[in-house]
Amino acid sequence: MLYAGFMSAAPPSAPTPQEPVESPQLLQLGLDDEPCLRADAARNRARLLEAAAGLVAARGADAVTMEEVAAAAGVGKGTVFRRFGDRTGLLMALLDHSEKKLQAAFLSGPPPLGPGAPPAERLRAFGRAALRRTVEDLELQLAAEADPGRRFTLPPYRVRHHHVALLLRQAVPDADCDVLAHTLLAQLDPALIHHLMHQCGMPPQRLEDAWTDLVDRITGTTA
Repeated sequence: MLYAGFMSAAPPSAPTPQEPVESPQLLQLGLDDEPCLRADAARNRARLLEAAAGLVAARGADAVTMEEVAAAAGVGKGTVFRRFGDRTGLLMALLDHSEKKLQAAFLSGPPPLGPGAPPAERLRAFGRAALRRTVEDLELQLAAEADPGRRFTLPPYRVRHHHVALLLRQAVPDADCDVLAHTLLAQLDPALIHHLMHQCGMPPQRLEDAWTDLVDRITGTTA
């Protein structure tokens, strides 16, 4: 899985403002594939994820429980827990593919999302890409929301926070970029996006425009 080995790792130390935006350390945080599994373990994992994806397609994300997935895959519930730890781990594994594509794009893809563009321009592109990804997988994203004690320590969030904080250090080096990165990422929260789209009737384009406006105000730049 995309986040293997990072779950229990200590948070990376804060880089200096002069550190390159794409440091080798950051590349190691989110793009290392899961260590090689034995053939039978790999087959079990693939079968469990296929069963979970089938449940989502047929009955929605609420149907993805450890018990339901075990029954659909024809294995014991303990096998699911050993493979994924808990329901959040299972749901994150389902989201792994699209998260891996997003991380690859902002770490090493073409600009403006990837390296080579000014930091403020990259921040604008990152938010737009993350918003589109959340809109596409919104039901599953909501179901995968961790409890408040874990949500800021899960690997996908930590990789995003590290990336945004690095860009902010390039754009506004005098700011408290670690805290400011959390503030920016709050605008990408799936629960907030669901509320704004489905309860307030806002189109996704308005959310993307709001992200761009926020980045422009923070960095003192314009698109």
